[in-house]
Amino acid sequence: MTDSRRPLDGVKVLEAATLFAAPLAAMFLGDFGAEVIKIEHPSKPDPARGHGPSKDGAGLWFKTLARNKQLVTLDLSRSEGRDLFLRLAADADVVIENFRPGTLERWGLGWDELAATSPRLVLARVSGFGQFGPAATRPGFGTLAEAMSGFAALNGEPDGPPLLPPLALADGVAGLATAFAVLAALRERDRSGRGQVVDVSLIEPLLTLLGPQIAEYDLLGTLQPRTGNRSSHNAPRNVYATADGSWVAVSSSASSIAERVMRLVGRPELVDEPWFASGAGRAAHVEEIDAAVASWIAARNRDEVVAAFEAAEAAIAPVYDASDIVVDPQLAALGAIAAVRDDELGTVPMPNVVARLSETPGRIEHAGAAHGKDTAEVLARAGVSAEELQRLRLEGVV
Repeated sequence: MTDSRRPLDGVKVLEAATLFAAPLAAMFLGDFGAEVIKIEHPSKPDPARGHGPSKDGAGLWFKTLARNKQLVTLDLSRSEGRDLFLRLAADADVVIENFRPGTLERWGLGWDELAATSPRLVLARVSGFGQFGPAATRPGFGTLAEAMSGFAALNGEPDGPPLLPPLALADGVAGLATAFAVLAALRERDRSGRGQVVDVSLIEPLLTLLGPQIAEYDLLGTLQPRTGNRSSHNAPRNVYATADGSWVAVSSSASSIAERVMRLVGRPELVDEPWFASGAGRAAHVEEIDAAVASWIAARNRDEVVAAFEAAEAAIAPVYDASDIVVDPQLAALGAIAAVRDDELGTVPMPNVVARLSETPGRIEHAGAAHGKDTAEVLARAGVSAEELQRLRLEGVV
């Protein structure tokens, strides 16, 4: 049984951030019930509005990033904008920002001022390089984090250049890490009654996901090489072309799965080789293994290959693009794609809430809306009269 409650009902978040990592963190919190008020500059909206594809002038990426959020315009660099932000922060639980370190302090909105307004406030600060250190004030974007974390060096073919991902990978990982850290800080506040600062760089969450590259270098003196779609620790692990021009991905991290694959593709004798029992041993014989798997798959259509692997209980998945994702029965059963109400486009399909809770699930109420749509309503709740709002608009503060 479920009810209409969400686990973060009653939590208020102020998002003063642009582009991806920090807005994603606020999006995750909003999905589970937090009231998120997104602050944008009156004349310079979040650049994410124009990032990527659009329809009828509405950016599709922003529709997801700003879902469930109330959208307010406010110039934080102006004294009246600062004062209004502090009034909003006094009633908030969390502020999420991603300005270059020192910017909030320059505007009189640093931790000292925010904590004086509300000692229970959690301030989440997302930046390229963290809040201190010799590179802290440099411009920071996900691309730089993907380079400096070691990801790009590991990504690509052995004889090719380092490759950057075709998505905001560092931002996405940092967004999840920030949401997690905010919840940890709120849990501690429940015990101590005190807020604190959460400092997340774009580099460190992705660095963590890249595994033992640092330990390998320090303890063994070796650098993990680029291996393309192969793994340096296991085989078979690759993408393979099928007879009908499709691709499938095969993984065999468990030795039992590797055994099933080799029996399926007609090379059961390899299973009895001493080296086959370990992932490292199979990786050392990847050419022979890959050739056997590739030739068997190449002789069959995708659906035939997938059916045979599933019957053998071997791990496989077709390589999907968006046209495949929207018709996949498993993803449909999970409700992985939501059709979300939108004032501008009617309905926008987008990835659903990232996790399912059995009793108090998250949900998406609406997609990202027009610039400043909720300014009047939100500031009225903060005590701003209609006359004052009109003056602030004329002066460019909101």
